[in-house]
Amino acid sequence: MVSSNPLFRGTWTAKKFQATVINDIWPEVLFFSLVATMVVLVSENKYNLGIGNPLLTVLGTVLGLVISFRTSSAYERYQDGRKMWTNIITGSRNLAQMFWVHIPVDRTGKGDAAKSTMIQNIIEKKSMVNLILAFAVSVKHFLRGERGVYYEDLYPLISFLPRYANGAHGPEGDKLPLWHDDDDENYRPVDTPATELGREMSLSRDTTHNGASDPEKALPLPLPRVASDRPLKPARNPPSTSIYDYIPLLRLFKWIARKVSRRARSRQSGQRPRRKRNQDLVESQIPLEIILVLSNYTAVCMSRGLLHPAIATGVTFNLTLLQDTVSNLERICNTPLPFAYQAHLRMSLWLYLLFLPFQIYNQAKWITIPGTAFASFLLLGFLEIGQEIENPFNYDLNDLDLDYFCTVVQRELHLITANTTPDPSEFLFTELNQPFAPVDRRSAKELVESGTEYVAPHAADKTEPGIDSIRRTLVKGWKDVDTLTRR
Repeated sequence: MVSSNPLFRGTWTAKKFQATVINDIWPEVLFFSLVATMVVLVSENKYNLGIGNPLLTVLGTVLGLVISFRTSSAYERYQDGRKMWTNIITGSRNLAQMFWVHIPVDRTGKGDAAKSTMIQNIIEKKSMVNLILAFAVSVKHFLRGERGVYYEDLYPLISFLPRYANGAHGPEGDKLPLWHDDDDENYRPVDTPATELGREMSLSRDTTHNGASDPEKALPLPLPRVASDRPLKPARNPPSTSIYDYIPLLRLFKWIARKVSRRARSRQSGQRPRRKRNQDLVESQIPLEIILVLSNYTAVCMSRGLLHPAIATGVTFNLTLLQDTVSNLERICNTPLPFAYQAHLRMSLWLYLLFLPFQIYNQAKWITIPGTAFASFLLLGFLEIGQEIENPFNYDLNDLDLDYFCTVVQRELHLITANTTPDPSEFLFTELNQPFAPVDRRSAKELVESGTEYVAPHAADKTEPGIDSIRRTLVKGWKDVDTLTRR
């Protein structure tokens, strides 16, 4: 998510140039500029290639409206993605507050729940709050098409969950869906080496981030004794930048070379090349599994009388909100603009820009070249922007910063669990509290020690001690604040 100019923020690198769309459109702009140059040179030296321009205004207006619709629809998806992540942050915050504040630590007189100790109850609540953070992290990986749970920022939060349907040592076939690794050969491989559990992971964190912010350091560190059948992958695994990102035209030659080499291998082996499965759709059951665990915990607390019905209703509402949000994010991620619309719009724009120099030469002469270059840059740029922000969940500099959103959730949940939920009487009636300021600047401790009946401090007060005197003080306080703040 670009909140400020990425080109001049921090150390400048060529990769930051990708925040613009210039590296995507410059081959097309160059091509149409060369066409305009050819038209001008031929017209100036041999034959006049200029043609009438009655369709220039009409077609330009239509293309402008269509491109505007394309960009607006893409930006609407971008905004919807941001709103959905606001819902995740809000729902996570509300759930954590309800779990941490409203589920009691002292469960005396709560039946079977009274058998647990205070430390067990605190561990129980804190573990559920950690699962709320795991939900946000799992949604991040789900939107980026990163399958499985074996990531540095996700696995430590859920490693304690049950793995088998029939106990801790069931056969492989009875492993619960959460722990099935969904990675396959069709998915982009990890660019950086996967980190092992335990000491090696801790050392790699300290040496690979070069002192930068590393939210994974604040997560539980899995020890070698934690059961895991594979190493953990990095929390962030953006695709590596190659020459194809700066010269998109080379992707055509790469595709042709890949097709030719595949045909050659198939001829040598005598087998027809198999088509890969279409893996464009992103699917994941991990957020749903985490919601199921949280829902089950809510049901257990209700059955034990640990949650008031009104609070339980709020918990259920926020769990439903998180589920609906994931469904909406999946809709945005898996519903691109139809290819026929994109292809037709791009071909129409190419034809318009191809014939543009012929139509403006008679009026513009040599200005035809820079005019065509500017028109190409303008129209192709807006078209490319719409295509780039259509799916705002990847690693591009213009995409939403999902890692930052997860960090926000992590900070807020730790802030909530840092609250000790004390009895209000422990901090209200102290010398630091002046409840009736600015009219009465006596502390709460002095007011309590002065007697059971409140007496207003102003001499002009003729009100009898008690509640009427308190009301008079509050009204005078409103008048004083209103006067002082309006000067």
